[in-house]
Amino acid sequence: MLRTLRKLFEPETAAPLASGGKLTLREVLLRDWDELWYQPKIDLRTKRLVGAEGLLRARRPDGSIVPPVVFLPGAKEEEMLVLTERVILTALRDFEDCAVQGASVKLAVNVPVSALVKLPIARMLREHRPPTPNWPGLILEVTETEILHDLKLANHVAAELRSLRCTLALDDFGAGYSSLARLRQLPFSELKIDRSYVSNCHDDKVNGGLCETIVKLAKRFELMTVAEGIENSAESDKLKAIGCDIGQGYLFAKPMPKAEFVAALSRRLVGPPKLPVKPRAAAAATTTLTRGALADT
Repeated sequence: MLRTLRKLFEPETAAPLASGGKLTLREVLLRDWDELWYQPKIDLRTKRLVGAEGLLRARRPDGSIVPPVVFLPGAKEEEMLVLTERVILTALRDFEDCAVQGASVKLAVNVPVSALVKLPIARMLREHRPPTPNWPGLILEVTETEILHDLKLANHVAAELRSLRCTLALDDFGAGYSSLARLRQLPFSELKIDRSYVSNCHDDKVNGGLCETIVKLAKRFELMTVAEGIENSAESDKLKAIGCDIGQGYLFAKPMPKAEFVAALSRRLVGPPKLPVKPRAAAAATTTLTRGALADT
């Protein structure tokens, strides 16, 4: 199936593009305008660069950069599958450029949940993983709202990928207002706190309380926590104080082209994040993640 989908986006077999109008993912794929930019992920305790998230951009021939919010809406599933394959293979190749700098950073990319079923991701990893022995693996980020529809599927896929050094991260956690108790069922190694809760968490009692609750429960289940969208040092200090492991946001760096990211690796200390400490006992968690859950505490 994947081979058939690829052929749909080869110039010699593709139907002509419609002239004018809004840029679409189909056009981006056909013209090979897609590329990955990387936003560094920083250990909040040591301030070391420990990884990066690959974020999609389109580069027009005139050099102008188009964000995905312009061309992803309305994309068809087959287009998203072809894009996802490209993104995963690009991240695997890009690690080797990072390794040239002596950096063993763990890269992450976003994937739709449907790709976990419809793409041969395990085979792709076996055939294209970096040959270097210090490859730390790849993180596939899936959104909370998508994955919670099929936890059985998530566990099955995660078990297969884990043996290939590929783990799942739960992206935008909190946006779907799911029960934190369901963390027990989720096959993730990393939990990313939605930026809407990170914003002003040092001064907003509700956001600060939600972040603290998420971090505490994540530690009970031995998950790394990543705070997205950190924009100032006050937010960073607050998240560090409550035990959040990793930060990502404009305070540290904006997304940048691969060449800039590789150059940045040579200027900043790089190392693996410290794993969360497993508590002696983990009580059952039944808190529901909504703004109202902590509004009166």
